[in-house]
Amino acid sequence: MDKTIKFVYAMILFISMFLAARNVDAYLKCKTVHDCPKSQVVYRCVGNYCRAVKIRRWNLG
Repeated sequence: MDKTIKFVYAMILFISMFLAARNVDAYLKCKTVHDCPKSQVVYRCVGNYCRAVKIRRWNLG
């Protein structure tokens, strides 16, 4: 009984990995760099998609 429960639990975890990783490559569409989000990550419009270029550093001083 214990082995059956562990097997079912392992199968649920294994299948959920594929469901969670389904839409990893989701980019925002853009026409100019101004269509991309403003955040700590610098985005550029490349091939009509917003691509992360670099991460801004915090200004602590």
